[in-house]
Amino acid sequence: MNMTHYMGLLADNQPWNLIIFMAIPVICAETIAITELGILFTRNLNGGLRKVNKIVSIIAGFYFTGIFVYLMKTAYIPLTANGEWKGWIDVVAVTFYLLGIVPLLGMALLDLGLIYKSKTAEEKLKIHAFFVGMFLVVAHVAMIFGMVDPSLGSVSHTGHDMMNM
Repeated sequence: MNMTHYMGLLADNQPWNLIIFMAIPVICAETIAITELGILFTRNLNGGLRKVNKIVSIIAGFYFTGIFVYLMKTAYIPLTANGEWKGWIDVVAVTFYLLGIVPLLGMALLDLGLIYKSKTAEEKLKIHAFFVGMFLVVAHVAMIFGMVDPSLGSVSHTGHDMMNM
């Protein structure tokens, strides 16, 4: 089966690429999501959960910024310039993975007080929760499309005949 560039990246250099490009960002996102739920339910904006949430949000935002810059330079731009995409499914998988920069960096900048400075604590909580949801959506779209055989979205797809396997 053909693999998208997204899955190829995760499969190469085992286990390091999987840890660097998937495990660390996902563990950070899950930590942020779980602590976010606790904050939303308790409305305790100064407790331990909020401190963990803020620290992990900032770390994840800057960590993923490094991933974003690295993959844009070494993968996305070269694949585009050289016409090496494996079809639209491949483009969707990688693009949605890289779109994780918007919510992750957004949370970091929000928690550092660099954006939405004039918002109330309640409004910032809503924005932060929106960023969490946005990250979950783009990450899951990337994972789903990343696991699909990219030839299914190409014009020259010959298909798999289940009867002749």
